[in-house]
Amino acid sequence: MGITDFEDMKVISRHTRELLGIEEPLFSRSISLPYRDIMGLFLERKARTGKKADALTLSQFVEDAKLENYVPDEKKVPNPQ
Repeated sequence: MGITDFEDMKVISRHTRELLGIEEPLFSRSISLPYRDIMGLFLERKARTGKKADALTLSQFVEDAKLENYVPDEKKVPNPQ
């Protein structure tokens, strides 16, 4: 895309997170807190390259990570419209 200004990159990232309905990853997050939103975790896994990452589906990720019973905070769940 040719974007080199870091501030522009941050704005694009923020808007992308808003569109996808995922929370911003905090690097100072305690491991004692509950999982982040499932979509954010899934997209982190999909960011890798290769056949495994390309073939991974959201339902497969949820099953493999044993997140079936995990219910995120309702105010953070995107409205599927």
